[in-house]
Amino acid sequence: MPIIETHILEGYSDADKARLAGALTNAALSVVPATPDAITVMIHEMPRAHYMRGGTHRDPAPARPDAAATVRTYLAAMEARDLPNARTLLDDGFVMNFPDAPGMTTLEDLIAWSKPRYAFVKKTYDSIETLQSGETAVVYAIGTLYGEWLDGTAFDGIRFIDRFELTNGRITRQDVWNDMAEVKVNA
Repeated sequence: MPIIETHILEGYSDADKARLAGALTNAALSVVPATPDAITVMIHEMPRAHYMRGGTHRDPAPARPDAAATVRTYLAAMEARDLPNARTLLDDGFVMNFPDAPGMTTLEDLIAWSKPRYAFVKKTYDSIETLQSGETAVVYAIGTLYGEWLDGTAFDGIRFIDRFELTNGRITRQDVWNDMAEVKVNA
């Protein structure tokens, strides 16, 4: 079964190295028919003093932020209506697409669009999945919605999928799919 060895410059945290080992394991699983336990990942750290490129000693670049953690922080801020904190996680050109809505580019657009639809909505997560496509991280948040309609009636168990794209740790796109319209029509 696969044995993956990689060399990195010293200076990355244990959490960053664990994320790297997990990503390498998942990359192997996408090609090799093995179980995760059958894949070995070894990370060798090189002292900075033993590494040169272009005749110059180099420091390691900082690790990319954990895309799933960024999305969790954003979603928690949005649920708490902490728009200033949520806004710090968005990149220039951010766009969000919701069912039956035009592309929105500000959080205020989203608040205005949702105001005539429900009193509040919250999420329960079944899974948050991350993949990397070039320099873009893609995060899927999957679960169910619960909340209250404008007439005060509670709802729950409405399926949703949020798909996020992040570049350099900042959210550039959010696409949302959910069954809210179908549930409301049948309520």
